[in-house]
Order: sequence, then C-alpha cells, then structure tokens
Amino acid sequence: MSERNYPLSEVISVENRDHVAIVWLDRPQKRNAMAPEFWTDLPAIMDALGSDPDVRAIVIAAKGASFTVGLDLMAFGPAVMSGDIAAIGGTASPSEVGKRLNTYHQIKLMQRTFTSIADNTKPVIAAIHGHCIGAGVDLTTACDIRLAATDATFSVRETKIAMVADVGTLQRLPYIIDPGRVAELVYTGRDWDAAEALEMGYVTGVYADATTVQTAALDMANQIAANSPLAVQGSKAVLNASRKRKVHEDLDTVALWNAAFLYSDDLGEAIKSFIEKRPPDFKGQ
Repeated sequence: MSERNYPLSEVISVENRDHVAIVWLDRPQKRNAMAPEFWTDLPAIMDALGSDPDVRAIVIAAKGASFTVGLDLMAFGPAVMSGDIAAIGGTASPSEVGKRLNTYHQIKLMQRTFTSIADNTKPVIAAIHGHCIGAGVDLTTACDIRLAATDATFSVRETKIAMVADVGTLQRLPYIIDPGRVAELVYTGRDWDAAEALEMGYVTGVYADATTVQTAALDMANQIAANSPLAVQGSKAVLNASRKRKVHEDLDTVALWNAAFLYSDDLGEAIKSFIEKRPPDFKGQ
C-alpha cells in the first residue's frame, strides 16, 4: 500500500493499493451523513485520482455501519428551514430572485460532486453495505459498477422529505434499471434491499457482509487495473458518450426546478418533523 498527495478531508480518506485507489466515506460516527464539506472534498479527490496516471480503477466504500444515510439534515436543515440553503455555498442575496439564483448555483455545485464520479476517466466501483439512502443513491448511480452486502438498504428518499431529487438519481437511474421501476421507487420513496437490487439490475453482485463486498470490489478493481488503461478508459468514454449530454441537460432542468420550487411549506415541515422525530404533515404547498 502506498500513500499519495491527495486533497485532505475530515470526512473522506484515500488508500492506494498498487493501481487501485479506495475512496473511503470516513464519517462513521454519523453513519457517513454528507455534511457540507463532503460536497467540496469528494470532487477534489476524484479529480486528483482521475489525473493520477498510477490509478487505473477506483473503489468507493465506507467505514462504519452504513455506506451513507445521505444528506446530513442536521447540518443542512436549519438553512433549508430559513430559506437560506444557498448560504451553505456562499453568501445568499437578500432578494428573492437573488436567493433563487444562488440556490441554482448551489445545486449545480452539489451536482458536480457526483458528476466527478460519473465523468471520471477511471472506472469506479461502489461497495455498498448498510444504509444507502437519498444522496447515497445519487452517489452510487454515478458509479460504473455497484456491489452490495446482504444488509444493504436503498431508498430514493427525497419525496418523503418534500424534495425533488436533484443531484443525479433521476438522470442516471433510468439508464440502469427499468424506467417503470424507477418511477415506483421515486414516487413512493420506499426502501429496497440487496436481493431486490440484484433482481432489478441495480447491483451486479451481493455478498455476505461489508468486509466481503469490499474485498470483492477490490478484486474486481484489480482485474480492471491489470488491463490496458488506455483501452479501459477508452471503453468507459465510449459507453458514456451517448448518455452524457442528456444527463447534463437533465441535471440543469432539475436545478432550475428546485431553484424555483424548493422552498415550500412542505419542505420546512419535513425538516421540522425530522428534527422533532415525528411523522410529517404535508399540505401540498
């Protein structure tokens, strides 16, 4: 194992094993909830790995009991409730138009976090265990290959918190599984397990536990790394070419939608009910 000079992060760590890099979601005490720094640290790390000629394949895995529970609502919740989520990425304008414009730019920055995975020149394998909720699905849809432990639980949770998923799931998931299944999972926000993920083709293998799935992902990455890097990276570029432009266009569409409609009473109620640990009472406004 060797260590290289990648951007430092308090929530992500990188481990090198010959030509394979393991990107660890490394906030186990919070079940790898995605705090504000995650959204800037991950693309910086992915860009560095993409530029490193010694890296031929990347595994994204997680420390602790969960892959990720998604967006850190305790960190983002107060900003959302105050209508000031744009301030997370900068200084929000006091005007309504300015607030919405800043929100649009903040969503685009957050989309960039997972686009840095999808558009990375190197193949990326997700090794998933425990919870993979909300933005966790956004993250894993951006990976080229997904493997899961038997305890993995998935959910496109955004409709349950009065949001339209806006950082990649709605754009990438229909290229992975049947669009009708996508609609069902998105509209209901229900959980699905590793067995169903395998049946629907979301993951390509299911393994006994976190250690086993991480080992399987590393073995697969080593197989990829043993091939010609030029041929592997060229194959990824060709596979992604037909959908890349459409995904980017659709990401912009959802950023515009949420910039206009994100600040609903229902969203404030969703965050408030989460903090108060009670069911939400949505009014549709």
